Amino acid sequence: MDFGIGYFPTADAVGPGELAAFVEERGFASLVFAEHTHIPASRESPYPGGGELPRKYTATLDLFVALTAAALATSRLRVGSGISLVIQRDPIITAKEVASIDVLSGGRFDFGVGAGWNREEMANHGTDPRTRMRLFAERVEAMKAIWTEREASFHGEFVNFDRILVEPKPAQRPHPPVLVGGHGPTVIDRVLAFGDAWFPNWTPDVTERAAELRSRAERPIDFMAMGPPADPKVLEQLAAADTRLVSWWLPSGGYSVIEPRLEKVERAIAEFHGEA
Repeated sequence: MDFGIGYFPTADAVGPGELAAFVEERGFASLVFAEHTHIPASRESPYPGGGELPRKYTATLDLFVALTAAALATSRLRVGSGISLVIQRDPIITAKEVASIDVLSGGRFDFGVGAGWNREEMANHGTDPRTRMRLFAERVEAMKAIWTEREASFHGEFVNFDRILVEPKPAQRPHPPVLVGGHGPTVIDRVLAFGDAWFPNWTPDVTERAAELRSRAERPIDFMAMGPPADPKVLEQLAAADTRLVSWWLPSGGYSVIEPRLEKVERAIAEFHGEA
């Protein structure tokens, strides 16, 4: 079981490249960045975490710019999106961005994808929240076609293009792993349809649902968890569930706020390994 970090890169916090080098040096296996292009001022969609929406949601650097900085500052660390809101993105442009970072990193990119929670945000991008899950699936499948076919074509309800040439192709074959985020009632269906892994935020029932995923899967699918308590007993439960990767969010800020949280996580990992 590997361990990773999640982060909202903002302009007034430790930068993405600097943080990537820092967590690689500390022995973590991966780093993912969150994505929000903007947050509508109306705030009609409630924040899933409850209470006021943290400022970091409105202040994140562009996802792929931040990932480029992280990839170029490291040599072993896997870098990825946690998650990319593909329902708000052009699939042809996004496919090229993913492939470009995978090439620049030497095949160290993980493509976390999701449909998001802020309906006003997606509507501003022209996405109908009522059909977003069908759009989500089509855009992922269209990107897979671009990555794997020399002359890619795709014809769906929402995505349509004939015979396009797009390079570079990803360094990883057939393409970077697609990590499906989310915890809704139909998320396992989406993972089975087009995911290489399920990458949900932690909840107490997450290992039970991971068992359901594996019981239904007809091909290897990884299970990863984001944001569990920094508790060695929880890590033991996740290890027993054959979890591939466990990650934790770090606060956006300077080292004075990042290091205490990171040290708490490292103590839990050390206790889990019997080193404390």
